Amino acid sequence: MDVSQLPFNRLIGLELADHDSGFLVYLPDHPQYTNHLGTIHGSALMAVAEAGSGAFLSEQFKNMTGLIPVVRRLETKFRRPASGKVSARCKVEPNEIARWSSELTLRGRLSVSIPVEVVDASDLVVMTAVAEWFITLNT
Repeated sequence: MDVSQLPFNRLIGLELADHDSGFLVYLPDHPQYTNHLGTIHGSALMAVAEAGSGAFLSEQFKNMTGLIPVVRRLETKFRRPASGKVSARCKVEPNEIARWSSELTLRGRLSVSIPVEVVDASDLVVMTAVAEWFITLNT
């Protein structure tokens, strides 16, 4: 699934990142994303984190059909003010991803936590998050 094509993500202008960049999604540098301080609004940062985790999940299960993923929780920590383009990246150990696939195949459902970093135009981590997803197979 291309998370950039979800109606809300299209509304806010979320884009898929270049695959080679190490990032998954981004919001471009635009004043519409700023708050009263001129920095990127917290809601915009959370949208990038949630969409980044969804893009990561989609990439891991791209060969499986019938998945129904739903975010159950998004825990965030704002680390510093953000400016300019903001991008999300996720890193999960390969053995954990293999465990996800096995459990989903065996049980038909799965709960996973995906760590996310949101980075701004200065290449600073401005927010960290953990997105908890619940996934079922539509059989």
